[in-house]
Formats: sequence, C-alpha cells, structure tokens
Amino acid sequence: MKYQKRFMDKMLEKRLNSSGAVLIEGTKGCGKTEMAKQVANSVAHFDTDKQIEIKMGIDPKLVLAGDSPRLLDEWQTYPEIWNYVRREVDERKRKGQFILTGSATPDDDTKRHSGAGRFSVIRMRPMSLFEKGWSTGEVSLASLFKNEAPLSEDVKFDLGEVAEKITLGGWPGLIGESAAEGFRFVSDYVSMIAEADLSRVSDKRRDPYKVKRLLQSIARNISTEASIAVLAKDTGGSDADLDTDTVAEYLGALEKLIAVDNLPAWNTHIRSSDMLRKAPKRHFADPSMAVGALGLSTDKLIADLNYFGLLFESLVIRDLKVYAEALGASLYHYRDSRGLEIDAVLEYADGTWGAFEVKLGIGAVDEAVKSLLTFADKIDTDKMKPPTTLTVITGNGFAHRRPDGVNVVPISTLTV
Repeated sequence: MKYQKRFMDKMLEKRLNSSGAVLIEGTKGCGKTEMAKQVANSVAHFDTDKQIEIKMGIDPKLVLAGDSPRLLDEWQTYPEIWNYVRREVDERKRKGQFILTGSATPDDDTKRHSGAGRFSVIRMRPMSLFEKGWSTGEVSLASLFKNEAPLSEDVKFDLGEVAEKITLGGWPGLIGESAAEGFRFVSDYVSMIAEADLSRVSDKRRDPYKVKRLLQSIARNISTEASIAVLAKDTGGSDADLDTDTVAEYLGALEKLIAVDNLPAWNTHIRSSDMLRKAPKRHFADPSMAVGALGLSTDKLIADLNYFGLLFESLVIRDLKVYAEALGASLYHYRDSRGLEIDAVLEYADGTWGAFEVKLGIGAVDEAVKSLLTFADKIDTDKMKPPTTLTVITGNGFAHRRPDGVNVVPISTLTV
C-alpha cells in the first residue's frame, strides 16, 4: 500500500533537525512506524526481531548501531534502551540520530532520567478526514484564525456515509476497506486491549471482562464528562459497583496505552461569578473504538441519532486535535456551573484562541451560535484576548460566515 502523507511528516522532519532523538507516541495502528520509515535509514523492531533480545543481553549499544536516523520500533519492550539512547546522543553530539516509536508511554522510572535537550516528543493520532481523502480541504483552520470568511460547495448529507466513516475511523490500515471490514477491525482492536494489552502495561493481570465493560462504559459516555464514580457504577453492572480506585487504575493503564484521548477543560477568565468545571470530556483515540466496544453496526448507529451525534462530535474532536497539533496549538472544552458548554476551544501559545460548537445537522446551528455568542460575551477581555473565530462545525450544508460573524463549516471541507 502506498504511504498516505500525514501532517506529522513535516513536524517529524523539523524535530529531527533540532533534536538528537525523536519519540513518537500514539495508539497502536495509528501509523507511527510507517511515518518513521519514510525518513529512517535503518530499523530495529524491538517486538519481533529475536536478535534484539540477544544484543540487549550482551551490550544494548549493539542495537543502536546502524545508519541514522535509526528507527527503534516498539522500543518500550526494552525500556532500559532509553538511557542508552540518551547517552549515545550526548556522545555523538549530532541531530537526528534516533526515532523511537511506541504504542505505550514509558514508565515513570524511565522518565526519571530526563531526555530534556536530547529528545523531542510527537503525539500522533489516527488520520483526520482530510488525510484519508474524505475532506475537500476547501476551508483552512488556520485561515479562520486570520479572520478569513470560509466558503465551500454544498455538502451532501448522508447518514449512512457518515456512519461508515465513523466505523472505519482514522486507521491507515483500513484505507479502501468496507464498513464491514472496519467493524471487524475495531471489534478485534478493543478485544485485544481487554484481553492482553492492558495487562501488558500493568503491574498485574487485569480481568478482561471488567476491562471490556469499562471500555463499553467509556463508549456509552463518549463526548461527556462522566466521572470515575459513574464509570465505576456502569462497569460494575448489576453485580456490584466496581471500586473507583480500580477504575482509576484501569483508566491510567488505558492512558498509558494511549487508547483514550480525553479533552481537558479550559480554564479561562470570565466576567461572571460562574464556577468553571474542570472535568475532562471522555474520548477514545478514535471514535471507531466506541463502535467496536458496543458492537454497533451502521444501521444501529443511524437508529440512535442522539448517540450518533455524540460519536460525530468525537470524530470532529479527533480531527481538530490533529489539526491543532499541526498548527502548534492545544484543544480544550468549556463548561461552567450554569450549564453553558462549548465543545472545543483551540488556543495558541500566544493566547490567541477560538471556540467551536459541533452539530450533526444544520437544523441545530442557530442553537450552537447562541451558545458561542453567549460564551464570547462572558470572556473578560481585560485579562485575555477576545476570540479570533467562533465557528459551528456541521455534518452538512456549505461553509459560510453568518451576518452575526459566526462561521459555519462542514467537517468534510476542513483542513489545517
């Protein structure tokens, strides 16, 4: 299969030119290894090459021998290699020596030996709609922050097509495959997490049945701020509530696998006395994982439009995270004690920011616009910048700017 270019390609190139080693983190199957192979001149597969174990036992530096950049794939299989890479970078005093890819974050013990000044870290996610060729790219997210009015052709709305895109997700391995093949893939993906992967990154074996129930609970509560207590009760089922400490441990392991990718709350300056909520919104690394966890066919998705809307929101959040990462920005959500909620807030390091609401159909745009304008009016502009853009992201319609200044943009027209 021909390599499909990613936004992270340019970032990887820049990081190799500025750091001795680059660590690419991301959930399994998101395309880390293939991206790294495009620039690597030698490769060591830590999870499949039997020679690695022998070399690690003799002298770990043997594994580092090879043309640079040298790719150390699934390096966390032997986490002790981290320090050897760090020392090798120090000794060579050259940029772009190593690329480390892994589908699990390093242990705390590994992190104690800082890679500061030597390692650059990239967070990679599954592919966006644009990267998979499912967005026309008529509207640039960056252009919205330059106050340019969006414009696009009318987007045909087909629930079945949207359901298929959610099911296939952003997995590079599913490019060109059917929704049925996508369903088989994500079902097996979630089962593997429950039956093997979570125990692999934990200190003890985890109960696959309970892990699967937790994954189903996260799926049912996707795009919400469900608390650990809610997840514990839901995971325990009719038998008994699962202990909240246990659920917290399981969630920690899922984060280590980068299987969940929650959206943090935005803490900002507002003029009112409303309290800001700090709970993250629950999301998987890809919304298709919710389909696999709950065993949902495209017909079942279409039959429950309320849940369909939550999955659509999660798909948009995934894409916004990909685009924000490429732009050097961060993504958050907002909610206050009065119940005002904004689905996404994108903020640059210099304090420039914009707010986004997500609606599956154009019939709900007016409601979303009201929320955005109310939110913008709450911001204390004496302490921070006013929003650069207010935008409603939809599943259909055409990209345009309303008379009130709020943009409306179908997700299938958006790119960086």
